[in-house]
Amino acid sequence: MTRAPLSVLCIGSVLWDVIGRSAGAMRQGSDVPGRITRLPGGVAMNIAMTLSRFGMRPVLLTAVGRDAEGDDLIAACQRRGMDTDHVYRSPDLPTDRYMAIEAANGLIAAIADAHSLEAAGARILAPLMDGALGSPASPHAGLIALDGNLTADLLADIAGSPAFARADLRIAPASPGKAERLAPFVRHGRGTLYVNLEEAGLLCHAQFVSSAQAAAALLAQGARRVLVTDGARSATEAMQNELITQTPPEVLETRVTGAGDTFMAAHIAAEAAGADRTLALTLALQAAATYVSGETAF
Repeated sequence: MTRAPLSVLCIGSVLWDVIGRSAGAMRQGSDVPGRITRLPGGVAMNIAMTLSRFGMRPVLLTAVGRDAEGDDLIAACQRRGMDTDHVYRSPDLPTDRYMAIEAANGLIAAIADAHSLEAAGARILAPLMDGALGSPASPHAGLIALDGNLTADLLADIAGSPAFARADLRIAPASPGKAERLAPFVRHGRGTLYVNLEEAGLLCHAQFVSSAQAAAALLAQGARRVLVTDGARSATEAMQNELITQTPPEVLETRVTGAGDTFMAAHIAAEAAGADRTLALTLALQAAATYVSGETAF
């Protein structure tokens, strides 16, 4: 008997990524040859794509416009095995986009236009309130991957909402500029946070020299469980003052956009498959390294 894929609700940004990449190094004002691609992206989308590759069933809760770009995006999601039945399709908001420039020396600049997701607000969460996927009286009890592209007020509501009280909630800030939006989850001690070293520092209003130091500080602030990454140097998983630190595999970096989302999704998938904390961290780091090396294509 074949077991049905495990569903994971993916809440947050689903948009088009427009990425320009150059094989050489760049600086401010550079004008160089390269490649420009348009791919489905957004934090929730990147997580969902990786979960789908690991045999899980992502259920998207997001906002997508009823424009041609939105129709293309929904079709792209469905081709990748995602459930789009609960996506909020706005008749008057355009489909969101993200634009980035990457080079041999890393990410040069990026702009995330998630204004439609923010404008849609709590409407994207209706299935968790009206009984379709859960309600405050009968909360959803499965895995939820949530990204910080929602407004600060909505994230604060989620952190204390009874509709999320039974969920295995996994949370990513989306970018350093939105890291402090996750502070309510630290205060409430709810969920598992996936942050990099800079984002951990912003949440704690401090500077850290290692992922282990940052993870310990987040636990001290009230976080229930955290995973802190520090590029190619280290990554630490921590809960109840128990820290596990590992060094990522050494690879040649060919892309960076989406690496953190891949790490988070691979970690979720590993634990869902029964891996213990140490093995789950190892598998997540391996998946992220493979992605950064360019060997994995969505």
